[in-house]
Amino acid sequence: MEGIELLSFQMISFNGSARSSFVEAIAAAKEGDFDRAEELMAEGEEQFVEGHRVHAQLIQQEAQNEGSTDINLLLIHAEDQMMSAEVLKIIAAELIDIHKKIK
Repeated sequence: MEGIELLSFQMISFNGSARSSFVEAIAAAKEGDFDRAEELMAEGEEQFVEGHRVHAQLIQQEAQNEGSTDINLLLIHAEDQMMSAEVLKIIAAELIDIHKKIK
């Protein structure tokens, strides 16, 4: 496997890991373990940044080829994973703040 498929799987992997970290961070905050929640948010952010790095690589490849990237279901899924990770990151940060105020 190479090319767009490999990059799509990398995006799915990085952003899936980011999403998992954000969900775990919410659970840690719910239990009052705010240090662990912040660690998990940082881990998730690292994975999220890597997912964006791969995404930027795809955009650069398309720009260099002066053509369009072949769109397939795998790439659409990768884009969806990236977007959902970003939304979950925002929601997790808000929920952690709310749990801090409640405690």
